[in-house]
Amino acid sequence: MLTQLFDYQLPPEQIAHRPAEPRESARLLVLAASPHSALHDRHIADFPALLQAGDLLILNDTRVIPARVFGHKASGGKVEVLIERLINPQSAWCHVRASKSPPVGTVLHMAGGAELTLTERADALFLLTLTPNADTPDLLTWLKRAGHMPLPPYIERADDEQDRADYQTVFARHDGAVAAPTASLHLTCDLLAKITQRGVETAFVTLHVGAGTFQPVRVDNILSHVMHREWLDVPEATAQAIARTRARGGRVICVGTTALRAIESAARAHPAAAARREVRAHQGDTQLFLYPGQPVHIADALLTNFHLPQSTLLMLVSALVGRERILAAYAHAIAQGYRFFSYGDAMFIPITPHTEHSAPSDGTVLAP
Repeated sequence: MLTQLFDYQLPPEQIAHRPAEPRESARLLVLAASPHSALHDRHIADFPALLQAGDLLILNDTRVIPARVFGHKASGGKVEVLIERLINPQSAWCHVRASKSPPVGTVLHMAGGAELTLTERADALFLLTLTPNADTPDLLTWLKRAGHMPLPPYIERADDEQDRADYQTVFARHDGAVAAPTASLHLTCDLLAKITQRGVETAFVTLHVGAGTFQPVRVDNILSHVMHREWLDVPEATAQAIARTRARGGRVICVGTTALRAIESAARAHPAAAARREVRAHQGDTQLFLYPGQPVHIADALLTNFHLPQSTLLMLVSALVGRERILAAYAHAIAQGYRFFSYGDAMFIPITPHTEHSAPSDGTVLAP
């Protein structure tokens, strides 16, 4: 399947650089359950009305860390470090931007008085280890004092204090993400209370979103793409909540592609349970890459933002209802002036069985 099949043109002025204020005023494009029904233009404030008593909302409770830090080498050359993944309190895999790629053994002198030693390299990532001291006993303590919020590359401005609140969900609990689960940024405490009042249950997963989520697919055939790794946890309580929802005939509705990838990854770890539309508790890494032709075992609907052209996330939402239908919805959103990407507007997508859209109309052959 060709990557260029997932392209579209977006006017730059429709990239959101700040969230809607108030959050509930963000626009919401609703796809009907039938592929032949019209699109509906609504607002996030209308989201609770799309839910039914007995439904289950799956939320990703990861917390974005201020993962971008600046410093210099002993030579005086400037460096920028972006934490990709915390390994332990003193070590992390990182992206390092400098005029010249530093060799193993290099000591970086960072803002806030921290010293990081480059101890290993794997492809584009560097393993950096903190030298602890009284002011910087561990990476998280240091980052929360000296780090910057890792805004996506298409937001062409420096982060500020407002982003510490805006680029974080109201239910964030577990430090580790370097990008926000952006669909969840729309949900306020008031909106969640209204959802609960409608008889909708909520459950949590944790998936620490990596910087790779913003990387375009750089191969012509998407089947050759190597997906980045992200750590996830689907706890037993969430597995039980999904079982209760199935028993009462409710829907499992994921807020964000990360929540969907978490439960679908857990399902693939236990195929026998997935065949019964059940999930077992699961923890570990995922490289799940969903694209048209692949089944979705657990989720019945998805609330999601609009995604970058030729991105794995655009391919994921195309797997839910078909590429042509998604691109038609995106064309509608662009024509109607919707705001795109992390701080932008959202879509609500009821998921249709994958057999209805297992191959694109241009005859592209898919992997099984």
